[in-house]
Amino acid sequence: MGRAAGAPGGPGGVPGVWPGGDGAPGSYRGARRFLRALPPLVIVGGIVYDLTTPPVYTAAPLFSAAPLIAAPFFSTLTTLLTGIAAVVASVGLHHYDSTAHTIQSLTETFTVLTVAALAVFISRVVRRSGERLASARVIAETAQRAVLPAPAERIGGLQIAARYEAAQADAFIGGDLFAVQDTPFGVRLVVGDVRGKGLGAVEAVAVVIGAFREAAEQEATLEGVAERLERALAREATRRTGFDAFEGFTTAVLAEIPGGDRVVRVVNRGHPEPLLLHADGGVEPLLPSEAALPLGMGELAVWPDRVDVTPYPPGATLLFYTDGLSEARDETGAFYDPKGRLAGRIFPGPEEVLDALVADVRRYTGGATTDDMALLAVSRPAAGQPERRRTMPVVPGDDG
Repeated sequence: MGRAAGAPGGPGGVPGVWPGGDGAPGSYRGARRFLRALPPLVIVGGIVYDLTTPPVYTAAPLFSAAPLIAAPFFSTLTTLLTGIAAVVASVGLHHYDSTAHTIQSLTETFTVLTVAALAVFISRVVRRSGERLASARVIAETAQRAVLPAPAERIGGLQIAARYEAAQADAFIGGDLFAVQDTPFGVRLVVGDVRGKGLGAVEAVAVVIGAFREAAEQEATLEGVAERLERALAREATRRTGFDAFEGFTTAVLAEIPGGDRVVRVVNRGHPEPLLLHADGGVEPLLPSEAALPLGMGELAVWPDRVDVTPYPPGATLLFYTDGLSEARDETGAFYDPKGRLAGRIFPGPEEVLDALVADVRRYTGGATTDDMALLAVSRPAAGQPERRRTMPVVPGDDG
């Protein structure tokens, strides 16, 4: 995982580099270059094959394949030009062999021409689908930003970094959530995971975040904030139908960082425990002293929420995450262990924590994550520590 400059490095002493990197971006660029060269190579290969074999052998399958290869990867114009080149090569070779007027040659030329026309049609369909997908991506990203806005980079003297990593590159809207707010009672935050996917989950996310922002300003205690979220989800459940009316719930962890005290108060409602990353590389899980049901399940059992108080010294970073991180698996099926992977690592700020964590999860899983992942890192700066800036990509970028 990434380290601060001057901190002990990983194998080979290279900061920010973990073992097992597969060089995926370079491999991807190499694959793209190969695909770009493949259609003309296939045509050239067909010409060489036809010239070096008896006339009874034909290169028509290769000439037909070239525009089909180009169709999904290139523009319609490039696909058309590839098809024209394939037809010209086929006709030219038949004239060269003095077989242009035979039934077999005419049939082969017609076959290449038909496949080329089909490839152009496929290319147009792919392009239009891509345009619709791009439009859907913009709409979905806008909706995601509206429902899940990026927190400010500095709130109440604390440094903030947040990420939402979608499991699928084209799926932006999910049930993971986070929010941070400066209130009269200190900086309060929530990180949660709504059961389910799609628009139903997004509606629940909007309910939780809306209720949190109101309650965080008005409730004197963190327990009161949790109770308000419980009531909000109970009201939202009455509008649901079918299975979700009985099984809708949200795991969540609420935290409060008072301005004057160097502590963090936490209420955990069935959510993965946050981690406290100390300045010396130590990692402390903030385990709840008493187990509690997720939000939205108050009908099954009711008991007072319990706040756990933990020292939060300068230079330390709080890491909150959803189960998309802790349930990520490698090729053997082993779960990702954020505590073990972060232990002994030192980071200069919250953004570096998330950068290294996201990169390591991708390497650990081989890029095959199956669940969305929301991450929130909150650092209490040490004396003299410079202010750092951070970015928040709501959706993962294309490595290519």
